[in-house]
Amino acid sequence: MSLKSRREGFSLRDYLLFSLATLATALLCACAGSVPVAPGEALRAMASALFGTAQAGDPTQTIIMGLRLPRVLASGLVGASLSLCGAAMQGLLRNPLADGSTLGVASGASLGAVMAIAFGITIPGLPQLGVMGMAMLAAFASLALILALAWRMDASLATNTIILVGVIFSMFANAVISLAVAFSGPRLRTVTFWTMGSLSSSGYQDALTLLVALAACGAVLLLSGRELNAFAVGEDNARSVGVNVRGVKLRVMVAVSVLIGVCVSIGGTIGFVGLVTPHMARLIVGPNHRRLLPAVVFSGAIFLMLTDLAARTILSPVELPLGVVTSLIGAVLFVVIFMRTRRVR
Repeated sequence: MSLKSRREGFSLRDYLLFSLATLATALLCACAGSVPVAPGEALRAMASALFGTAQAGDPTQTIIMGLRLPRVLASGLVGASLSLCGAAMQGLLRNPLADGSTLGVASGASLGAVMAIAFGITIPGLPQLGVMGMAMLAAFASLALILALAWRMDASLATNTIILVGVIFSMFANAVISLAVAFSGPRLRTVTFWTMGSLSSSGYQDALTLLVALAACGAVLLLSGRELNAFAVGEDNARSVGVNVRGVKLRVMVAVSVLIGVCVSIGGTIGFVGLVTPHMARLIVGPNHRRLLPAVVFSGAIFLMLTDLAARTILSPVELPLGVVTSLIGAVLFVVIFMRTRRVR
């Protein structure tokens, strides 16, 4: 392998450094909280659970394995998924303000989940899926509707047309969500808190679902790095070098929709992660999507784990909604990154 090709891809050294940083962040988030736990004690609790030697009634075991670890895993996987979706959409649409919600799929998934929570609506024949099933079904339905409308307006599925339809659909979905919240009755508090984003009730089953979705859809997005690099110089140029523009768009958008639907169904509405994290990673590894996409997986996980830690510790014992904290931090970071980029230019 030539030096040039090694620089283009994400090297083993890069994977090692980012993995160590992610694991260190996960350990910090598992140890920190209203009841601090020493890193050695936390690692002992994890090892005891792994090898089946845990003692019943051990408070450290309960805190780490029962409460904090599943939440840390869920926040890391949600952050990785949302960041990967954001980077993929920014590359696909060639728009630095794009993220996973640009298509309107996030609003559609939120609408499905809110309907399930507020009115007890479930998928016929699959009532056990509940909120998750409704969010994923609504995400797919939203994508189908958005693409159908965009195709009706422009058979080439031009980027500007997709963005326009996505923004309009998001406004419509958010209006319906507001109506659902107004008529949610006794479930108003639950619906309102969910729309602000939270991973407080996440369990190992949620983390496993996120892991499977990230592995399947993330592989599709990570393998699209070359095509997204070609999109950077325009769709016509991408088409001239042999890229199936429409096929790549559909593949990326479907993968993004699935990941967004799963994340929204588990964590609610968590904004700014997919918008800010790719810009932060781009400052470190550059704009090449073959390096950027793996980097945002790790940096997104780190960002949301630390943000979730802040949400549950800043005003402890009161817990802040995760989506509110990500929006506050993300807005400030985005302004800083934007001003730094302008100065460089």
